[in-house]
Amino acid sequence: MSSPDLSANATETPYAALADAQDDSRWAFGTGFADPLSGVDTSVPPGMAGADLSTYCLMLGDDALIFSHRLQEWCTNAPELEDEVAIANIGLDLLGQARLLLARAGKADGSERSEDSYAFFRAENEFRNVRLAELPRGDFARLIAALLVFSTWRLALLQRLRDSRDPVLAAIADKGIKEVAYHRDYAAQWAVRLGDGTEYSHERMRVGLEDVWPYVDELFTPRPVELRVGVDPSTLRAEFDEVLAQVLSAATLQVPGVPARAGVSGRTGRDGVHTEAMGYLLAELQSVARAHPDATW
Repeated sequence: MSSPDLSANATETPYAALADAQDDSRWAFGTGFADPLSGVDTSVPPGMAGADLSTYCLMLGDDALIFSHRLQEWCTNAPELEDEVAIANIGLDLLGQARLLLARAGKADGSERSEDSYAFFRAENEFRNVRLAELPRGDFARLIAALLVFSTWRLALLQRLRDSRDPVLAAIADKGIKEVAYHRDYAAQWAVRLGDGTEYSHERMRVGLEDVWPYVDELFTPRPVELRVGVDPSTLRAEFDEVLAQVLSAATLQVPGVPARAGVSGRTGRDGVHTEAMGYLLAELQSVARAHPDATW
């Protein structure tokens, strides 16, 4: 799409020009996004329950959506401009994955529910993301710890999802692998830089790891739907531990000896039971959409 003509002769105001360019008077909400799965065969493979596939895509989509929102909080807060750009791009990568996965969820169960509907108009207990994704921002070292854990786990998961019985999910995974491989490398480089840096940076990285480590076991605890249509997350633990051991060794750090953070009666983020931080995150994420429910996004 060509840039709108913002000259004085074109329109009375720049806002009118933008509205004309978007062909939508509500230009602030008119992003021009089309269905991310437009033209794709989204039929559910034989022998796979559409409801199960939808639930599984929601899990992975919510992980990406919620962590992406946390990452965008680092705009203007990262230590260097280069890192602000890198973190913003990582967030955008995950947002793109979320769009595809949430759209797939709406196709899989036949509801035709849109990605926007899933993102902006669900209650907290309807989200299925792991709790690690929603933790408060913390300092830069904790960001790196969370990103290192999240991306190492997600990369191992996506690599196995390339063999999914659902060709749409397999294609989404294949596309995401290159993105998440960069996310992991970025986090690993910073973990080594901080851990093997000054005494102060080493201590901040150690504390950051201790803060996120109670939520690691949840990543590898399988739910029945994952065993039916996805990847058994427990099979990822050995690879995860090996990668983390290499990174932490180079960073002169050790695996934290802190206990896992239990859920409520065994229920965690995958079951819709979240931390206190989740409600505040959703209030910010959903506020504009809920205030203008008829807007076009």
